[in-house]
Amino acid sequence: MGTAANAVGAEAEADAGTATTQAGIATTKGGEAGASALAADSSADAAAVSASAADSSADAAAASALAADASADASAASAASINPTLFLAKSDNLAGLADTATARDNLGLEIGVDVQAYDADTAKTDVVQSFTKAQRGTIVALTDGATITADMSLANNFSVTLGGNRTLANPTNLTAGQSGVIVITQDGTGSRTLAFGSQWKFANGTAPSLTTTASAVDVLAYYVESSTRITARLIGDVK
Repeated sequence: MGTAANAVGAEAEADAGTATTQAGIATTKGGEAGASALAADSSADAAAVSASAADSSADAAAASALAADASADASAASAASINPTLFLAKSDNLAGLADTATARDNLGLEIGVDVQAYDADTAKTDVVQSFTKAQRGTIVALTDGATITADMSLANNFSVTLGGNRTLANPTNLTAGQSGVIVITQDGTGSRTLAFGSQWKFANGTAPSLTTTASAVDVLAYYVESSTRITARLIGDVK
């Protein structure tokens, strides 16, 4: 009896161990199935991300293609609208144009009108000059009349022939530093007198008298001291 009971107990323990082992195997397979499902989900997510990235890349490529087309269109339009004969070439400036005179006119740079032609001998007003040739000014003839008025902006040297008794009025446009002469000639009759405006100043404050012989010539030398004062001296009866 004891041996039989022991055999039954051993079989029961063996069955219990087998059941436990099978349960463990089932649990392991269940875990593997869960892990496989998770991996599948992760793979699906990765595929979705990859597809989205591919779409973005395709959009970027399309935008780049459109920009390239726009640039090509702009270049074509620019090339079609530019006439190379009317524009300056950077490399050779005006020399590369078919008509440089027209180009200068279009720029508003007509030589002799808008800009001065180059001349190495051009004098300047604000530097010391050493002239190697004589310099001279035009002699301006004053209009004879009862009152004679010189415009000092016209010249330095003047002339007048008196046809009657006259007054040499205060000049216009006086600028300090100007100097010159006025050649005064009697007409064929002679005996013409000349009075002076208040700005003419003479030695001892006395105005000179002209030579009254017919066709006589006197020379009035002057120096402008200021806009209201002219120092003068008469050189009489110049022959």
